[in-house]
Amino acid sequence: QSLLVESGGDLVQPGGSLRLSCSASGITFRDHAIGWFRQAPGKEREGIACVSSSGNSMQYADAMKGRFAISRDNANRKVFLQMNSLKPEDTAIYYCAARSISYCVTAIKMSDFDLWGQGTQVTVSS
Repeated sequence: QSLLVESGGDLVQPGGSLRLSCSASGITFRDHAIGWFRQAPGKEREGIACVSSSGNSMQYADAMKGRFAISRDNANRKVFLQMNSLKPEDTAIYYCAARSISYCVTAIKMSDFDLWGQGTQVTVSS
């Protein structure tokens, strides 16, 4: 069974940092580009970042550049999202997702991803 599981979500104060993890099983992990998305209450799910299967190429949504960093560890079948200088508006459920191909494109769209995790809650509040 193909499965993605996110972890690392937490309650954090404004200005703080978090690192989210996405663990994969049941897929040939090194063949898939992986993305991170988020969905805030009452809003549509939006793309954050994507990393190619090799980990050598990353794409970021314009609004996410500078505070978020995506990386992957193919040996351990994990993808990470480092989030810094967090703001209350970053509060959302964060999802990882896998593409059926190895590369990312500039636009990080939900429709380009085939396998989704269940999400992890990030709350930024004092």
